[in-house]
Amino acid sequence: MFDNLSQKLERALKTLKGQGQITDINVAATIKEVRRALVDADVNYKVAKEVTDRIQREALGQKVITAIEPGQLMVKIVYDELTQLMGGEKRDVVIKGEPAVVLIAGLQGSGKTTFTGKLSALLKKQGRSVVVAACDVYRPAATEQLRVLAEQVGAEFYSEPESKDPVQIAQNAVQHGRRLGRKVVIIDTAGRLAVDEAMMREVESIKRAVQPSETLFVVDAMTGQDAVNTAKTFNDRLDFDGVVLTKLDGDARGGAALSIRAVVEKPIKFISTGEKMDALDLFYPDRMAQRILGMGDVISLVERAQQAYDEDEARRINAKIRKNQFNFDDFLSQLDQIRKMGNIKDLMGMIPGMGKAMKDVEIDDNAFTPIESIIRSMTPAERANPDLLNPSRRKRIAVGSGRSPQEVNQMLKQFEQMRQMMRQMSKMSANPAALKQMQQQLQRAQQQGGNLGRRR
Repeated sequence: MFDNLSQKLERALKTLKGQGQITDINVAATIKEVRRALVDADVNYKVAKEVTDRIQREALGQKVITAIEPGQLMVKIVYDELTQLMGGEKRDVVIKGEPAVVLIAGLQGSGKTTFTGKLSALLKKQGRSVVVAACDVYRPAATEQLRVLAEQVGAEFYSEPESKDPVQIAQNAVQHGRRLGRKVVIIDTAGRLAVDEAMMREVESIKRAVQPSETLFVVDAMTGQDAVNTAKTFNDRLDFDGVVLTKLDGDARGGAALSIRAVVEKPIKFISTGEKMDALDLFYPDRMAQRILGMGDVISLVERAQQAYDEDEARRINAKIRKNQFNFDDFLSQLDQIRKMGNIKDLMGMIPGMGKAMKDVEIDDNAFTPIESIIRSMTPAERANPDLLNPSRRKRIAVGSGRSPQEVNQMLKQFEQMRQMMRQMSKMSANPAALKQMQQQLQRAQQQGGNLGRRR
């Protein structure tokens, strides 16, 4: 979503880095370009002006003009201001009470029901028992959608199909959760296509009746400034506790994410991408600022890996690699772990420098499907022992998987290369002297590359 903003900010700051002499004039020109980039990204103009005015004061106050590396100092200042603009630090969702009650509000189509399912999945992973209550009595599909999602994530579903009183349904759901000793009750409320008085009165009444520990406003990030205006209207009436930004994997300009915190003065607590129930992340303003400025987000990448990977499984795989026994069953297991980490392009964008490189690259989440079809066309014995795959077996696998013999041969060649590389890396990690030697070789190669660049 932030690709366009990232490119424009990069161009603005690159202009400053490339100046032979830094002056207050070209610093001011850079600030002007930063402001234009923010406004083009659909950031509220008043917010964009306030932010860039602070950047300019900070830049001149820190004597960017006389700094040894003014371009890098300027990036640091912009990073700090973007982080503060989006809230400064992560804010956790408040879960307290017996049971804790979380109220979900927002317009129709913003992703409330999907978010309710995702939040249920997150809380279940934390060991909390969850009840989800269907309080949208106007859209029958909403109740059925929530029931399906609750079943998918293992949450308890509560509804009253015959009732048309959402306030009473919400109260009964909380009593139901308390009676059964459930830890959390999440209330999914009705939305409208636009803000109207009837909807606002209804959600206000639900909030008064159930006294939630947390009220979250769900907003579609692709609606731009309308998202900010709607958030302000809801906050004036509901005084919600936090914002959930959905559809951040879309191609909108992303200004809502930057503006909404400054306008309503409430923290963004979650960001949601995609339809999968694990595609929900806590919102870290500093990490988002890093991604916008092309710095990547290695911390989030590592956290996703830790969530997806099982330590016992990792030790088992490592032992098999050391013995050169890594096979296709293990490979399938690793592909499944990667899938659990989320959208592949999103993961690549978390690696520093990769966001720009992946800008125009389309990566299909089903990219592993041809590989899986080839492996699943093997017999159990062939998957366990890749050395069995002679030409006749390969031909049979090609027919069974619907791939060409060339594709099968190419996949097997790549698998063997990967297996050898993994074994070499495993040996390196077990041999400190070899690892140090490899590091020295890499350092020499980097120095030679740098000298070559200078000669050019």
